[in-house]
Amino acid sequence: MSGINPTEHGLSEILSTLQSLWAKKDVVQIREVVRQLMTTLEDPLTTLLDMLEITSTWRGKGNSLAVLIANEFHQWLTANPCARQSGLRLRKLQARVLSLISEGQLLDLLTDMYEIAEADRAFLLGQVIHLHSTGKYKEAAIMATRLDLQQDLDLEEMCTPLIFLERFNLVEAYVHNYRELQCKLVQILDCWSASNFNARKVSRQYKGLPPVKPDKLNMKTLSRLAFKLLERYNLDPVLCSNLLNQRHLGTLKYLMYKRFVEKSMTHENWTDHVQNTVENNRWLQEQLISLLVRYSDYATAARWALRFGLPKEALPLAVSDCLQDLSIQDQLLENENVPDNLQTRKEHFYQLPIPRDKIHFLRSADDLSLCRERVLKDGQIVGVDMEWRPMFGGLGKQTVSLIQVALKEEVFLLDLLHLNVSNSNSETLMMREGLIQLIKNLFSCAAITKLSYSVLGDIQNLEATDPEFLGLEKQTCGILDLYTIHKQLQRVPHRPRGKSEPVDVFADAPPSEDRFSQQSEKGLSLLVRDILGKPLDKTEQLSNWDKRPLREQQILYAAADAYCLLEVYEVLHQDPTRFGLNPNFQQCPKGNSASKSGSEKRMHQKNTTVRKQNLQSPSPEKTSNAPMQPITPRDFRVICDNMLQGLGRYLRCLGVDVLMLDNDDEHRKAAEIARRDARVILTCGLPYETLRSQVGEGKCFWVDCSEKAKEQAIKVLNHFNIRVALTDVFSRCQVCNCDKYLHISQDKMARLLELHGYLKDTNQAPAPTESEDQRKRPSSEERQWLEELGICLDSLSLSSGAALQLDSIPPGLLHKVDLFFCCSQCGKVFWEGSHFGRVVSQFREVLQDTGENLYQLVDQNP
Repeated sequence: MSGINPTEHGLSEILSTLQSLWAKKDVVQIREVVRQLMTTLEDPLTTLLDMLEITSTWRGKGNSLAVLIANEFHQWLTANPCARQSGLRLRKLQARVLSLISEGQLLDLLTDMYEIAEADRAFLLGQVIHLHSTGKYKEAAIMATRLDLQQDLDLEEMCTPLIFLERFNLVEAYVHNYRELQCKLVQILDCWSASNFNARKVSRQYKGLPPVKPDKLNMKTLSRLAFKLLERYNLDPVLCSNLLNQRHLGTLKYLMYKRFVEKSMTHENWTDHVQNTVENNRWLQEQLISLLVRYSDYATAARWALRFGLPKEALPLAVSDCLQDLSIQDQLLENENVPDNLQTRKEHFYQLPIPRDKIHFLRSADDLSLCRERVLKDGQIVGVDMEWRPMFGGLGKQTVSLIQVALKEEVFLLDLLHLNVSNSNSETLMMREGLIQLIKNLFSCAAITKLSYSVLGDIQNLEATDPEFLGLEKQTCGILDLYTIHKQLQRVPHRPRGKSEPVDVFADAPPSEDRFSQQSEKGLSLLVRDILGKPLDKTEQLSNWDKRPLREQQILYAAADAYCLLEVYEVLHQDPTRFGLNPNFQQCPKGNSASKSGSEKRMHQKNTTVRKQNLQSPSPEKTSNAPMQPITPRDFRVICDNMLQGLGRYLRCLGVDVLMLDNDDEHRKAAEIARRDARVILTCGLPYETLRSQVGEGKCFWVDCSEKAKEQAIKVLNHFNIRVALTDVFSRCQVCNCDKYLHISQDKMARLLELHGYLKDTNQAPAPTESEDQRKRPSSEERQWLEELGICLDSLSLSSGAALQLDSIPPGLLHKVDLFFCCSQCGKVFWEGSHFGRVVSQFREVLQDTGENLYQLVDQNP
């Protein structure tokens, strides 16, 4: 097509030609046609708008014919700047542009060509306000951001509907370049966290917003967005004092659980963390008293009330009464500081085999020189571990406080608080430089074997501790991560052991009345128990490692954490085949040994990137092999994060025993349920790391929330080697998770419907010759089968107390269904339909076809 003249052909005909070429994906010819067209135009800018107004195929599309055409016009205008318009004519074109499109790549092109950013500001604001008033909140925000109009618009009015619509990325882009707006937005989110905030009432003020569910803007959503803004823009946390208080309250609840329920935290550690969490916050102090009344006793609560100087009128009555006793402080000090039975702890837990004087806490340059001389030797094998102060969900990055380096005869404790020096003392600066160099040399030396357990997270925290360590992960060599060895051991089938042999990796601990024995072991403690016979004592794990001087128990714990790696390695090295390991298991991976090899290495590299972007963290278990033995869905029990309810419903469809957190449940509840019911946690995002540390190895699985629920379900099934048969499909109630159904035939269901007035068409009812009164009374035979099913005839209630939901059966369905399945727990009624076929089709790749399905396997019992 050559010599195109719009006066001869018309824009509609030209567009038709271009659309035909677009359908053929002939981009080269489209560009040629547009270029020929532009040579014939007197006013290209007006013609372009005419073309966009004629066609609507470009709307909502980034890669479209309109964008291609606009690009050609943009290039031509760049080469021919004299064709640009000005004055009144330009203002008219600008008005047409803004009424035509308000988002996407096309808006960027037109903004430049028609000089939209230079238009009258009042005119531009009017366009944005018009879009907002008509319910086009996303478009209004995009236009305001692109045209830099945010400071002249009401932040709360612009961002509120976006938050309700969960367009958080647009909200962040809207405030990105303005610190004042960032601060104000955080304050708005904080105000919304108040108990009197009514989300539904606020949403009614905005046209076109869908009805807001009660849990739409819950505390978790608000907190997640507010703290993300705080960290991204380095804002003062005081801007969201309400949300910060709620987070601290969550920390207090966790500390209560660790101290009074799990009993895994010493009184001294617990007191230290509680004091740091509460500080001088009056509201948190009062919340602490309430929690102590619930978890401990009135006397303990009264002592803390005395410590804070809280007035009696602010305390529960029983706590206030305790304050009457003048001897309360002495009683509490005596009760709370009762030490654990040290002898019992020694008998139950792993004990450091070297004397105390062989543990060196480095305090001077001479100490550092001694450590360098002893540690940095070719062929050396050392155990390395790190400690840091727990953050309990606080803001900021985790930084390392202490590095432990264990040799066969001694342990060196490297104090990383020396790195945070504020004075120019030459000796201190030399100590800092020497410490940094020692750590770098140690991790980068391939001739020294470093034993560790899950070292990747340690090194990432070390990189966050000081800029000098940035990039250390890529330089590490000679690291043998016993975490990967532990994963191999856990896949080895059970083997009997003699009395003198180490504990088998799958042997259950013998029953014991001792509360220490009742604590579930995980991580390194579990590995030490499996290999050396006794677990690690982890009561000091949650210490305040930033506090100096360290207590004696902290020093012993830190030394044992590193030294036990040497002993575990020695036992495994003596006879690796007895533990199911390859003889060369101890060979360190070449290159960057802090990461895994193959797919695991790629996963850890992805994990590192995602962590640095404050997004979700994938699980190391995600790429590990499935269990050796396949299991059925009925034997697989999970608890799903409230972010994975779609995954939970799919797994339940396939017969898996699934519990799901409610939207307002805390993630910590998943760990409690998992420990109580022996369930696997399925979670996504940042909660994974926390939950993984609270349950046993292999009991927490990271799910990629960017995938669809179907793909998530398939990955879970493959990872845990779940063999799903057709008989498993819909073998559980989709409402309540129950796996017990009552089977009711068509004629019996018809009789039930008739007896309770649901069945109006008497032609479907049995025994049409009976009188109406007789038909309304059940026979003795009917009473018997109802009794056998556990159904109360009068109320239709089941043995569980729930009512049989006959009203859920659609009119006209009865004669089409031969058999109904009624959940014995919630009373929901199911029948075979097209949904069964859809699920089978969706999951065909993981189904084991046995030639039967659930609905063909009718229970022989009535």
